[in-house]
Amino acid sequence: MKKQHLFIGGKSTESVEYKALQAPYSGETLAEVSTASAKEAEAAITAAVQAGKEMRFMPAHKRADILYKLSALLEERKEEAARVIALEAAKPITAALAEVDRTVETYRFAAEEAKRLTGETVPLDAAKGGEGRIGYTMRQPLGVIGAITPFNFPMNLVAHKVGPALAAGNTIVLKPAEQTPLSAFYIANLLQEAGLPEGALNVVSGDGKTIGDVLVSDPRIAHITFTGSPAVGTSIRSQAGLKRVTLELGSNAAVIVDLDADLDKVVPRCVTGAFTYQGQVCISLQRIYVHRAIADEFIRRFAEEANQVVIGDPLNPDTVVSALITAKDVQRTLDWIGEAKQAGATVAAGGEAEGGVLRPTVLVNVPRDAKVSCQEVFAPIVLINTVDSVQEGIEYVNDSIYGLQAGIFTNNIHTALHAADHIEAGGVIINDIPTFRVDHMPYGGVKQSGMGREGVKYAVEEMTELKFVMFNKN
Repeated sequence: MKKQHLFIGGKSTESVEYKALQAPYSGETLAEVSTASAKEAEAAITAAVQAGKEMRFMPAHKRADILYKLSALLEERKEEAARVIALEAAKPITAALAEVDRTVETYRFAAEEAKRLTGETVPLDAAKGGEGRIGYTMRQPLGVIGAITPFNFPMNLVAHKVGPALAAGNTIVLKPAEQTPLSAFYIANLLQEAGLPEGALNVVSGDGKTIGDVLVSDPRIAHITFTGSPAVGTSIRSQAGLKRVTLELGSNAAVIVDLDADLDKVVPRCVTGAFTYQGQVCISLQRIYVHRAIADEFIRRFAEEANQVVIGDPLNPDTVVSALITAKDVQRTLDWIGEAKQAGATVAAGGEAEGGVLRPTVLVNVPRDAKVSCQEVFAPIVLINTVDSVQEGIEYVNDSIYGLQAGIFTNNIHTALHAADHIEAGGVIINDIPTFRVDHMPYGGVKQSGMGREGVKYAVEEMTELKFVMFNKN
């Protein structure tokens, strides 16, 4: 049985304790993975601090070259990398291959941003007393970044933290999700091959609270970037003190379908947004509000397509929905479906599980206070409710503690602009599902969906300090 050690100071480091990692779909043991202690997490921070000076003063073109090399190496090993994702996350292989493609592109964006750390001149003579002085700004790295990533995009969400951090000249201690550590170690080894200095990236797997508490409390960590639950994010924020914090905390993403929408295009797109990778996406489509004039036809078509979604083995290229990440999540989602039914909702498709696989589920007429409506379901479940107007739909979209992304399908430009102004979310997607994301766009939420922005350029800004310089010519 393969043992996966910690990655500290550029070296594979044995841990005191190891834990079996099992594939969610097959149940097979994939590896014995190290479980870092607080002391080992502190050692990773020390390694990152020691590498800090070299990274801080490394020329931008060298940082860019390392990231370009990483993207090239990953592209060469695309199939192997996708198989790692598919096995440890039960992500259907087609989606896993797409994730690798996005990860390659994310590191390329990071390489390009490494060469764009620009400032601006400040016209000091615009103020009295500023005559004869020149001012300009520059961006400098914060230092050591503590990165905590979730299971659902185990390579690309790592890339959204590691890529910008390295591009800006920081060093990193990465804590991947307990369910999907192998993808993170895979990238660490490729970065070493690409020429990253020892200690610039350190990967410590194990218990989230043990490692997280060290990262949040250690004064040598300058910035925490976290993707996960609102409860953990709130705890991090309350303990972080003066540390910089970027939090992406999930959603229950919604879309409005106006009466003029083309159902031939909209229905398949919404099915994709609701069920791809069994709904385990932060911006997976969870709530649909359809204009009453087209609701019956929309629901009929949607349920028919949901019943055709292929489920099963993640290594089957036709599979769209495979096992949820844990058996506990299967039971939770069945309980939530049962609660919605008791409250008056109708099951139009699915609603049952086959082993660890929940069949794509469509619920109609779901009360606003049901868990599948007001919480993040993180499963292949979508609700469809009827509204009498787009404005009513906007009110339902906003009736949420979350606000990551939302969408609207409409052919009326005035309606679209009104929705863009009034929907409370970090991103409003016009004529597409809220699940849309490309890796250089700004990405982040409002309310309990978090604070700060990812998207490589925007993450670099979060991970750098603005410095002002003034020359007195007098």
